[in-house]
Amino acid sequence: MTDARVVEGKAKPRGRFPHVKVANGFAYVSGTSSRLPDNTIAGASVDDLGTTTLDIREQTRAVLENIRDILEAVGAGLEDLVSVTTYLVSMNDFGGYNEVYGEFFDETGPARTTVAVHQLPHPQLLIEIQGVAAVPARQPSPHETGEVT
Repeated sequence: MTDARVVEGKAKPRGRFPHVKVANGFAYVSGTSSRLPDNTIAGASVDDLGTTTLDIREQTRAVLENIRDILEAVGAGLEDLVSVTTYLVSMNDFGGYNEVYGEFFDETGPARTTVAVHQLPHPQLLIEIQGVAAVPARQPSPHETGEVT
C-alpha cells in the first residue's frame, strides 16, 4: 500500500509534494522546517527596528514537533524514526541543534546525518530535517476480527 498525504493543520508544502509518503511499511517524511500553518517561522522574530533574531533551539524543537505531528497522521511517532538527515545553514548552529535533538532522542534513536547547506527555501530558516520511520503494524479492531461480544 502506498499513501501520500499533505497533513491537515501543518504548513502547506511550498511545492507539489506530500508531507509524508507511506510505502512498504515505512513513512518517508519530506524535508520539514519550523514553518507554521500561518507561514510564520518558529524561532524567527523581527523587532520594531527590523532586526531579525533567529533561534536554532526554537527552530529545532518546532521541526521535531512538526515531524511528530506528521508521523502521527500515519500512525507512527518519533520513536519509530529509523533515520534522519538534518540540513543546517551553518555548522555554527550545530551545538544548539544537538542540545535540543538530545531532548527528543538518545543513543537508541534514529541513525542520523547532519550536513551544512548553502541555504534553505526561506532566509529565516536555519534547519530542515527529513526522516524515515517504520510504521507500526495496525492492530485490527474487534469489529474487523469478528470478535465482537
